[in-house]
Amino acid sequence: MDPLKFKMGWLIVAFDLPVTEKEARKAYADFRKFLLNDGFQMIQFSVYARPMVTYSRMQTHLRRVEQEIPPEGKVRAWYVTQSQWQRSLVIHGKPAERMPPEGLPEQIQLW
Repeated sequence: MDPLKFKMGWLIVAFDLPVTEKEARKAYADFRKFLLNDGFQMIQFSVYARPMVTYSRMQTHLRRVEQEIPPEGKVRAWYVTQSQWQRSLVIHGKPAERMPPEGLPEQIQLW
């Protein structure tokens, strides 16, 4: 990704962590708490997203995620621009009901 062409958007983190043993469940809970404390929002189970306003902040948060992944964890991270995020489809329940995607936090809207 070219840092000079960076546009404000969202860093998405999806993960698979084993939860079959007590120690693995604790690692899962700790990783989830880390993401929430680092400013990520839960989008779906095991899918979290965080708004990003600069390339360097995105790199910082990616490094933090890499440092916190439990040994047996599998994580995928990707970045989408704000305009891509706003075009996402969010569908709940049956009958299907379309919802708007999550918005930027108020503090970032002022950015």
